[in-house]
Amino acid sequence: MNHQKIIQEVFSKVNTLESKGNLASYIPELANLNPDKFGVHISTTSSIKYGLGDYKEKFSIQSIAKVLSLCLAFKTFDGNIWERVDVEPSGTAFNSLVQLESDNGIPRNPFINAGAMVICDILISNLKNPKEDLLAFIKSLSANNDINYSAKIAASEKSVGYRNVALCNFIKSFGNIKNDPNEVLDFYFDLCSLELSCEHLSDLFLFLANNGKTPHNNKQILTKAQSQRVNALMQTCGFYDESGEFAFKVGLAGKSGVGGGIIAILPNEYSIVVWSPKLNEKGNSYKGMKFLENFTTLTEQSLF
Repeated sequence: MNHQKIIQEVFSKVNTLESKGNLASYIPELANLNPDKFGVHISTTSSIKYGLGDYKEKFSIQSIAKVLSLCLAFKTFDGNIWERVDVEPSGTAFNSLVQLESDNGIPRNPFINAGAMVICDILISNLKNPKEDLLAFIKSLSANNDINYSAKIAASEKSVGYRNVALCNFIKSFGNIKNDPNEVLDFYFDLCSLELSCEHLSDLFLFLANNGKTPHNNKQILTKAQSQRVNALMQTCGFYDESGEFAFKVGLAGKSGVGGGIIAILPNEYSIVVWSPKLNEKGNSYKGMKFLENFTTLTEQSLF
């Protein structure tokens, strides 16, 4: 499979499309992004790497980071995560409070905001230095250690994070947040502030295409079964209430973020990242979704 040639063809095609969508302007720092940025990078299990466009430029990965916090909790937590967070698609917006009332404070999945907060709470309860330990875990996933939280983006999110504050306190009222909500929210905002490039992200996520093992040093991060479950969750829940559309049109495991990034995984084959900041009405990158749909159409490779 000549992934490089197909990426070039699809990138050229999608880059000529009208740049529809809007920036995530409800987060002040993200409203300042250049809307014309567009990058893609693929890393394969056979050690092929290729990027095009703005693939070396760092961007705010936002909710993509929720996959990484879940992996650390899955690896670390001595108990059943799934008693505190479900594994079902939400069918509602990523910051919805509606289902928490009927579900007694159990978030539908770990990728909506409420679910990621419960995962943060689990990490706080199980790690001595959760922020530092999470950063060290993420750095261990690739050979590139140039990664950190963005104080500017975290502060920007905190300044307008009223709904997230409400979510965390609402879950606390059901007893599903064990620590101080302020501590959980502080960790959550830092988690979402992580900045990486398409190139770094695709390398970093390659362990989920490699049965839980990091190709750069053959370290087993997750068991094969755990890796399969994380991929299953990305495939069914990784795009908020557009997850079914992504499965239908793209057919990969994936996760989006409101910074305009999308990570997508084809197990045993590759990890690919697309970044374009303008979002569609569901909060997913407009060009990113179009790119991946065209990419899997031409490669004729998908989970199905």
